[in-house]
Amino acid sequence: MDTVSGAWHLFKNIKRTSEEAMFFRFPEDAHWNDDRQAVEFSVGIGEYEGTVTIALHVFRRFADGSITPERCLEAYHLHRTNFERVAERKLRNRQLTDDGNVEITGRDVRAFNSPEPAQAIDDR
Repeated sequence: MDTVSGAWHLFKNIKRTSEEAMFFRFPEDAHWNDDRQAVEFSVGIGEYEGTVTIALHVFRRFADGSITPERCLEAYHLHRTNFERVAERKLRNRQLTDDGNVEITGRDVRAFNSPEPAQAIDDR
């Protein structure tokens, strides 16, 4: 079994129950990938380890003037929590790329300002 299908298999088999909390890991490893023209960072949950990719064009809404790798990384760090929330949501909903990773799109970023439905708090 290769690494990609192995990671996908691990993630696919993580139980989804409302009673079981999912603990995501986001290492401090954000970097610019020249080949993909994107910011990438790691995400983990259980035994699953994946990569989140945010293409250069997604950062246009955050920068005035030219978009450079440095400005993309700066915008990523300024909005890191939001990017992590998007990655969590996509993982919970099994919205993964063919290779078992996560891609954040412009549509995902537009949702930053959209209020999420309120969740009931169980105070038993």
